This record gives sequence, C-alpha cells and structure tokens, in this order.
Amino acid sequence: MNRVELLSDRNAAAHLERRRNRELQRQDRIFNARVRTVGIDRDAIDYQVVEKKNKEESEAKTLKEFANDLIRSDRMACMLEHRQRKDERFLAEAVDHFHHHFQQPDSRREFDLNDPERLQKQDGVRVLPGLAGEDLGSRDRLCRQREQLRDWSLQHQRELEQTKAQQKQEDHQYDQSRVALDIKALELQKMEEKVKRAEAIAFKNFNIALAAEVSARRERERREEEENNQTDIQNQLQGELLSESKERSIGLPALSQTRRVYYRGMTTQQLLHFTHCQLQQAEERMRVRMEQQEEELQRERVRLATARAALLQERQQARISKEQRRAVDQANAALAQAQHAQKRYLQEAYCNIPEEHYFSQFNTSSR
Repeated sequence: MNRVELLSDRNAAAHLERRRNRELQRQDRIFNARVRTVGIDRDAIDYQVVEKKNKEESEAKTLKEFANDLIRSDRMACMLEHRQRKDERFLAEAVDHFHHHFQQPDSRREFDLNDPERLQKQDGVRVLPGLAGEDLGSRDRLCRQREQLRDWSLQHQRELEQTKAQQKQEDHQYDQSRVALDIKALELQKMEEKVKRAEAIAFKNFNIALAAEVSARRERERREEEENNQTDIQNQLQGELLSESKERSIGLPALSQTRRVYYRGMTTQQLLHFTHCQLQQAEERMRVRMEQQEEELQRERVRLATARAALLQERQQARISKEQRRAVDQANAALAQAQHAQKRYLQEAYCNIPEEHYFSQFNTSSR
C-alpha cells in the first residue's frame, strides 16, 4: 500500500527541522566561549554592579562602626584593667608592709619548727643521708610507675570488656523481656476474651433460670389461687347457712321481696346462676392471668434474644478486632520487608563511584 504524504506532516517535519537547526546553532553559540555574546543584559549587570558596590559600602560602614565600638570597648577594658592592677598593687604593697612590720617569722608560735638556722643552733654536727639533688630510688620508682601503668592499662581493658559484655547481656535481657511481655499480653488478651465469653454465658444461663423460676412461681400461685377459690365455693355451698330448708325462705305472695326472717338460703336456680357467674369470673381471671403470663414470656423471649444478639455482636466485634490486628501485623511485616529490601537496594545501588560517563550526560542542551 502506497504511503500518502500529507501537507500537515510536511509542515510539521519542516518545523521540527528548523527547531533542530536553531538548537544546534544555539549550542554552538552557548558552548563556544569566544563567540558567546547572547543573553547579556548590560543594564541589569550595571545595576547589579552598583547594588554590589552599595552593599559593600554599607557592609564596610557597618564593619567600621563595629570596629570603632570594639576599639572603644577595648580602651574601656584596658582602663579598667589598669585601674584594677593598680588597686591590686596598692593592696599587695599594703599587705607586704603589714607583714614586714607586724608579722615577722620569729614572732610566730611554730617558728622553732621552721627556723632555717635550727641546725646551726643545735649542739654537734649531723651528717645528711645524701647529697642535695640526688634521687637514690629513681630506678625503683620508674619500675613501679611502669608496672602501675601496665596494671592500669590491663584494668582499663578489662573494664571495657566487662562493659561490652554487660551491655550485650542487658540488650539480650531487654529483648527477652520484650518477647515475654508480648507473650504475656497475648495471654492476658486471650484470658480476657475467655472471661468475657464465660460471663456472657453465665449471664444468659442466669436469665434463663430466672425466667423459668418466675414462670414456675406464677404458675404455682395461679394453681393455689384456683384451689383456694374452689375450696371457698365448696365451703359456701356446703355450709350450714346454705344447707337449710329453702321452703321457709319463700315469702307471702303479696310481698315482692323475700323476708329476712324467713331466708334460709338460695334456690337451685339462684345457686346455678351464682355458680355460673363464679365460673365466668374465674375464667375471666384465668384469661387475664394467661395474657399476663404470655406477655411475661414474650418479654423474656425479647430479653433472651437481646442478650443473644449482644453476645453474637461481641463475638463478631472480637473476631473483627482479631482480623484487624492480624491485618495490621501483616501490613507491618510487609512494610518492614519493603523497607529492608529498599535499604538493601540502596546499599547495592549507591556503592559505586561515579565515573566520567556519568558526568558527561549533563549540560548537553542549551536550555
């Protein structure tokens, strides 16, 4: 397939060629020290020269003022020092005059011990053990000094070795203590999780036992109340008052109500109606009691469900914390490995000395 050359490609190639030629010419002008005249700003350079001169003059003026201050301070210090020396000389002369006139050596209490003419004042002549300036034990003293220096050097070496060994032992003990502390922290964390789990289980069992106890107590009270009601009804029905003859309780036909003096108990219809009412009331109380018991059971179910949900949530939170900690440990291990690899790479990469071809790659363009 024949290649078609477009006008835009031709223009782009021409523009690129012109830029390449200008760059080559610019490099010739820039890198040739004899013909490098491009880029010089005379006004800026003159301004920089004037500014530099002004700066130098201001610095010289500042230095001169500083030097004058130093000279003035030195003169003042010299004057003070001369005055101090004069005062010290006067004081020394006064002290010497006082010592010379009022503190003679022969007036001291211990003059007899420091009297230079004490030997001449003694009777007889004594021979000194050696001449003045002689040192008879110099050789022994030098030997002892050499032995002492050798002992000091050996002791210093031993102390250095003991210090290094002690430091190494302390570092080893510190590492062991850190490992032991980490292991102990993990054990404490496991024990804490185990204790929390046991507490949750114990709390759950306690709630279940408490709910069962409450239900049993309420059921027992309900049965006792029903038995008491039945016993009360039977006692009322079989009592002396209700067992008497009912015929005398019927009043006269002209009277609309039963007379109190002739009342001997209820009739059969009244007993049936009363019994029916009692049974209805007992059923109503039983229904209310059953509803209350059902509500209590529902509350217990809700409480148990809440405790179970809290336990599950706590286990899930512990599992999430464990996973997060494992992820952090893995990330730290990966980061440490990456840092170790980077350090090893840098040690391998920057161990050589740059040669001539390294510097030849710079300053190859005029821009």
